Amino acid sequence: MFPLPPPPPPSAGQCFSMPMFRSWVPKAIRPWIYVIYVFAFQFSGGMYLGALEAIQGSTNFMLEDLLLLLYANLAGMAIYFPMLFRMKFRFTNQQLIIGSAIVIAVCNLITIRSTYMPLLLVVCFIEGMAKLQGTFEHMSNIQLWITPRRDFAVFFPVLHIVLLTSIEGSGFLAAWFGYHFTWQMMNVFIVGTMCVVMTVQIVMCRPFCPMPERLSLRGIDFGSGLLISLLMLLVSYIFVYGDYKMWFASRELRLVAGCTLILAGVVIHRLLRVSNPYVDLRIFKLRNVLPIIVVVVIGEFLLGCEHTMEEILCAEVLKLEEHTKEELFLWALPGFYIGIAIDLLWLKVLKWKVWKLFAIGFGFIFVYALLMYTTIDPQVNIEQLRLPIICRGAAYSIIAATLMWALDESSPNLEQFFMGLFVFNIFHMYLAGAAGYGIYTTWFSHFMNDDMARYAQHITLLSVNPATTDFAGFMDGYVHSMMGVAIKQVYGIVVWISGGVAVLFMLLDIPAVRTNVRKVPLWPVYGIELLSRLTFKSKKCMPVILPCVERKSTIRQK
Repeated sequence: MFPLPPPPPPSAGQCFSMPMFRSWVPKAIRPWIYVIYVFAFQFSGGMYLGALEAIQGSTNFMLEDLLLLLYANLAGMAIYFPMLFRMKFRFTNQQLIIGSAIVIAVCNLITIRSTYMPLLLVVCFIEGMAKLQGTFEHMSNIQLWITPRRDFAVFFPVLHIVLLTSIEGSGFLAAWFGYHFTWQMMNVFIVGTMCVVMTVQIVMCRPFCPMPERLSLRGIDFGSGLLISLLMLLVSYIFVYGDYKMWFASRELRLVAGCTLILAGVVIHRLLRVSNPYVDLRIFKLRNVLPIIVVVVIGEFLLGCEHTMEEILCAEVLKLEEHTKEELFLWALPGFYIGIAIDLLWLKVLKWKVWKLFAIGFGFIFVYALLMYTTIDPQVNIEQLRLPIICRGAAYSIIAATLMWALDESSPNLEQFFMGLFVFNIFHMYLAGAAGYGIYTTWFSHFMNDDMARYAQHITLLSVNPATTDFAGFMDGYVHSMMGVAIKQVYGIVVWISGGVAVLFMLLDIPAVRTNVRKVPLWPVYGIELLSRLTFKSKKCMPVILPCVERKSTIRQK
């Protein structure tokens, strides 16, 4: 992609203005209009999993089908990051916002009427792109209102207030519509909201572009973008359907995995050969980018138990309906706000290093998993699950906002930052979450089968009398107990991993430890040194060894 001219840094006394609004609109309400419509765009989606049971009841979709549509939506959002500023400098704000609203409205109408899976995959993918474009256009115009100095230690935590509130709020709203009306009413509500957004843009705003000369879209490597999108969908298909299709025991998954490897090679070859690649692979050479990605993968993997274990616990063990379950998950909101407050205090006010902040984030994951491990029981009161859900929300907000701030600190210019965001969000929103779902479901299935086989050995006619025992009720309680035990075992693994990572970051916060770790050479260096020592010793011993070998050979000959 062509290098983008970075916007000039604002001075301390720069005045915030929104020239896209017409003069008669009061200046005091202009940024708040954009804040409201950021929430409107973030509440949109393809298929709303808050109404999971209602969608499954009226369609033939499995849970895996709906999760694949969710990851297609996230893939559309992730792939669009390198395009954001090119689109902003090519079109007016009115064209971008109205275009995004039209696309979201049409996609929601299609998801109501169609059950054809390939069509819905494309629709959810395109809807994710439009959702990100609308969100970015609104937030970029009120950035200086949030922080006049464009301080990302403030902007990213505030941005995550919007994002994380919308994630939980959209799930609850979809469940509320599904409980009181039908699941399609959530899509109708989003279509109506997008119509209001378009009306406000036409009535209150005028076309405005921050660039006097529009940038052209020529030279963008759209081919690589399409190939990367297809690769992301194939990877998500493998992880989502892995446990259901018995992983690579399935011929279908083996074929998909082979196609994925071939396509990955084609994508890497193309990105290395094209003069203006969709994403420059040199982004991985920037300072701290690879450690940031590693922390993203670990954090998203550990928090992936939210999507799997909590769903199994609430739906299968506790038998909660969707509306009650989403009401319970709303307790993540206080956790989000606690985590954002810690981020603002740490990064903006105290300006301390982030090692201990990461340790606090993974410490919240440790507390969350430990509380779930000690609390889970078929007879548990759901109020006991509120505290672990709050800890889970705090962990997510701390890790996500801090990692995005660290990525900005590691990027020297605007273009590389958005390419870094593309790579970051592939792992943050998409790949690590899908992999976590596949791994957690496999662990749960393994522990479930193993526990049932072990405990079933003790069920005999001496302990269970068929004449006096309700065998169906007994087996139902037995299966639910085994599911609770399997969930505990999975959370036990999360406890050990999160605790170890938290301790590691606490140690890295010590300057002496961090300095010595950086001086430790890589494994190839160790290998080269070991080989050189062995070679030197062998050469040194050759004058002594050779006469002995010759003497032994002559003795044998005699």
